[in-house]
Amino acid sequence: MNNDLPKGFRAGAAAANFRKPGRDDLGLIVSDRPCVLAGMFTQNLFKAAPVQICQEILASYGTARAVLANAGQANACTGEEGLANCRETQRMAAELTGLEAHEILPLSTGVIGPQLKMDLWRETLPTLVQSLGSRDAEGFTRAFMTTDAFPKFASRELNLAGGTVRLTVMAKGAGMICPNMATMLCVALTDAAVERQQWQAMFGRAVEQTFNRVSVDGDTSTNDTILGLANGASAVEASSPADLALLEDALTAILAQVAHMLVKDGEGAKKVIHITVTGAPTEADARTAARSVGHSQLVKTAIYGGDANWGRIITAVGYSGIRVDPAAVSLKLCGIERFRQGQPVNDHLEPELTEALKADNIPVEICLGSGPGSYSFQASDLGHEYVSLNADYRS
Repeated sequence: MNNDLPKGFRAGAAAANFRKPGRDDLGLIVSDRPCVLAGMFTQNLFKAAPVQICQEILASYGTARAVLANAGQANACTGEEGLANCRETQRMAAELTGLEAHEILPLSTGVIGPQLKMDLWRETLPTLVQSLGSRDAEGFTRAFMTTDAFPKFASRELNLAGGTVRLTVMAKGAGMICPNMATMLCVALTDAAVERQQWQAMFGRAVEQTFNRVSVDGDTSTNDTILGLANGASAVEASSPADLALLEDALTAILAQVAHMLVKDGEGAKKVIHITVTGAPTEADARTAARSVGHSQLVKTAIYGGDANWGRIITAVGYSGIRVDPAAVSLKLCGIERFRQGQPVNDHLEPELTEALKADNIPVEICLGSGPGSYSFQASDLGHEYVSLNADYRS
């Protein structure tokens, strides 16, 4: 086992057979001391029971000791029974670990609607708690994967003035990814000591620069949650402006690394589209244009097929809703300019462009004029496998 978790954290996992037998589908991380908590949550109005409870814990306590995550059951749109079941899983885990129920943050992913299989929870939780210390970041991540093709996690060390701290991020998500706060599920851990308000503020800025700039299919889940737990077990404080800046830069970088994995693993995806919009009147306009292109099914399918159909990109900018002068817009696809001043250019480079579209990473550069607004965004392509996976998701 690669012990890549920050100091003071232990992880475990177990197979509860919630949906598919023979694989871990229940994971637990416990800190040996209280953690300063940061969190961001889905903007979908139909918030899953675990989302509601995590929001309560963040607002009422601001600290936590554990994360309890399951795959196979989203516990979303399950009403009062779903909330009661979620609280019961906290209570049972608390009894077995010696923690308080409100110190345990629940995360769930899977099919929307069914109630939790409480008999399987009761049977498996003792095994899960006994497994603490037996899993690393990858082991915990595998316990809450659904359609993910590979586990998404990263870890890095950072030197602050008082010593070395570690950041570890674990996430799941491949479909229903269009965050309006974070990804489907993500846990970020650090053993740095940081003040609560500063941790939440830097966390929010880092998420906005990373997870909020990726899309697979344009769907925002009922369960989207990203949690940040800082337990201070390294005894290294991030309190000076210089150390806080270093910590935020490192947090942003590692979240960006994991966010890219989400797009790369978009269900059935083969390519990542890197969209950059410049010259917009405002950053908000640039963001709107970039997301319009990234969400366009016609753009995504063209990229999947290696079709240099740049007109679909221009069209997506045109219907995005922002005010733009078509004659001021230019477009480069894979570094080759194909549109400028309202008309196509470089038609003779079509063979080179077709060849360039065979790459795994596809740059799309759109200039809207001479304004100061800019924005970057990553999206996956869209192919046959996405339809097959989601047509049979409950089968």
